[in-house]
Amino acid sequence: MLTVVQIKALKPREKAYKVADGKGLYLAVQPSGSLIWRVKFRYHGVEKKITLGHYPAIGVKEAREKLEEARELLLGGVDPVAVKAQAKLQAEIAAATTFSVVADEYIMKMELEGKSPATLKKARWFRDLLDPHVGRRPVASVTPHELLAALKRLERKGHHETAHRLRAFSGRIFRYAVSTLRAQHNPADILRGALIAPRVKHHAAVLEPVKVGELLRAIDGYSGRIETRIALQLAPHVFLRPGELRKAEWSEIDLGAAVWRIPAAKMKMGQAHVVPLSRQVMDLLHKLRALKNSGGFLFPAFHTSLRPMCENTLNVALRRLGYGGDEMTSHGFRAIASTLLNESGLWHPDAIERALAHSDRDHVRAAYHRGAHWAERVKMAQWWSDHLDQLRDGAEIIYPQFGSA
Repeated sequence: MLTVVQIKALKPREKAYKVADGKGLYLAVQPSGSLIWRVKFRYHGVEKKITLGHYPAIGVKEAREKLEEARELLLGGVDPVAVKAQAKLQAEIAAATTFSVVADEYIMKMELEGKSPATLKKARWFRDLLDPHVGRRPVASVTPHELLAALKRLERKGHHETAHRLRAFSGRIFRYAVSTLRAQHNPADILRGALIAPRVKHHAAVLEPVKVGELLRAIDGYSGRIETRIALQLAPHVFLRPGELRKAEWSEIDLGAAVWRIPAAKMKMGQAHVVPLSRQVMDLLHKLRALKNSGGFLFPAFHTSLRPMCENTLNVALRRLGYGGDEMTSHGFRAIASTLLNESGLWHPDAIERALAHSDRDHVRAAYHRGAHWAERVKMAQWWSDHLDQLRDGAEIIYPQFGSA
């Protein structure tokens, strides 16, 4: 058996040669001077050899241990060469199946499932946030420590909400990797509770009825672009999300049936939404139609009809009217509707939730309530528009008092 002294004394020759250690283990001395451990054996009568590694990276003791592992495989009827090839293939697959590769595949799956462009854009943004930290790591090898370090970087910058959402997004990627047999664990699950809980931040909104009336009068007096004024006038009546409103297309509006059908791809929750249109909304739509803008958008961008108005347009208009960002936002029209409709006590909470396009996790229940509350929603839409007119005109509004003695 070879000793370290004997190995160090080996000199390269013009051609490679072998120096035996025993039991089929030998050192191959290369003309370059490198020393390679190899094992020669027979499998079903065929002579084979397997490379264990270079000396001194693989020492004498470790080479002999690897020899015994190979002999145990042979005793069990297993070819060590095949085992090594399988391990190498698995390592190559793992190295190629990085977190970013799996994330891209998952986002493509989301797209094929009909998720909205906004949802896909946010998913790609989350992927880009994680890419510098774990993007090139094999998805099966990412540890909770690595993921936590990436999340803590955001947390230290004060981005608590983003850190929480990023953990949730990464969890979906790891669950997908597990379900497609490319990982065994979800390190994001272990990190539940590890991050600072973000403070709940509500969209600023004017909620007192008198102040709502003042807001509506201010909107009617908006002196900017007509399309922007009409969008602001429509917003409190239909209380859609700002993106759903500004991206509206005439193909979605059925003026004859007085309904607005928004496809699932445009909705945050990924479910088609139908809005009953009051007389006031119909009047505004007819005024908008009379502008005869080219293109299919109700509210085209200022310089081109190929795109809808900018996402900041309505908020900028509110600032021009004197409403600061901590007082009123374009998203706040939904809060006004939700608050005052619920305070009225006249409408079923589920009808209000459906009007706000809030998703119901119970799909059977959601399907039932979509149909069960349609008639009520039609009545509620007209009542709400009439109520907004009363507030705008300064009429005194008396809400019923429930639970009083």
